[in-house]
Amino acid sequence: MTETHGDKSPVTLLGLGAMGTALARTWLAAGHPLTVWNRTPGRAAPLAADGAKVADSAAEAVAASPLVVVCLLDDASVEETLDGVDLTGRDLVNVVTGTPAQARARAAWAERRGARYLDGGIMAVPPMIGVPEAGGYVFYSGSRELFEEHRETLAVPAGTTYVGEDAGFAALHDVALLSAMYGLFAGMTHAFALIRREDIDPVAFAPLLTGWLAAMAPAAHTTARQLTSGDYTTDVVSNLAMQVAGTPTFLTTAEEQGVSPELLRPYFELMRRRLAAGSGEEDLTGLVDLLVRKP
Repeated sequence: MTETHGDKSPVTLLGLGAMGTALARTWLAAGHPLTVWNRTPGRAAPLAADGAKVADSAAEAVAASPLVVVCLLDDASVEETLDGVDLTGRDLVNVVTGTPAQARARAAWAERRGARYLDGGIMAVPPMIGVPEAGGYVFYSGSRELFEEHRETLAVPAGTTYVGEDAGFAALHDVALLSAMYGLFAGMTHAFALIRREDIDPVAFAPLLTGWLAAMAPAAHTTARQLTSGDYTTDVVSNLAMQVAGTPTFLTTAEEQGVSPELLRPYFELMRRRLAAGSGEEDLTGLVDLLVRKP
């Protein structure tokens, strides 16, 4: 059983899925008095054996600690679980994956019910929780006062990165980074598809692919500087006109290899649209503006 130290802040945790359980174990291991609740009570049994107090209801769990961390399925489950629960004086930290608009609405909802609110976006998978060297962290946004008061406790499971008073910013940072990740995965998927039918060992190819992607990643800094300055022609290595001229090679290669170009075509189409607008000397940064809908 984990030894509990009197100087450690008590925590209530609602939700014991894979992520919730990982969070719970790290707080217990660090000596924090922990109260847990889960819709399926059986999931709490192993944590009870390690020293967690198991509440019979969400209301009982919320009443047990000033700091309440919510790790449920989605925003709707937060609404359902906390319906009618007294949140007066509670510090509510919501690490449920949701949209920026949902986070902002949930912050206003919490304030109306007498609670301070902090939204969180977890940039980690459960095995990374409680393992500092794994590099996982959580974006937090909302009440800065709440964040500063509980920073040490929140940092036990994973690193903390505060991104602003706007409660929606944690979710926005989370989804933005994950969206980039899926774009990366799309590129890797296409690359492996191109070599799939050839006498090329995917295991030998992988380090070439990861090395190339790592070399290209700093281009994000150039894009950020250009967006900030408004000048998309500074520090251009390969301009838009040159890159559009090369796109037929990629599409023809895909056709020759019997690979669908569906992951490439949308991006190439954006490039052609920007070029048609007379932006041939620019970098690819102008594609950002094409994606942003006009107010």
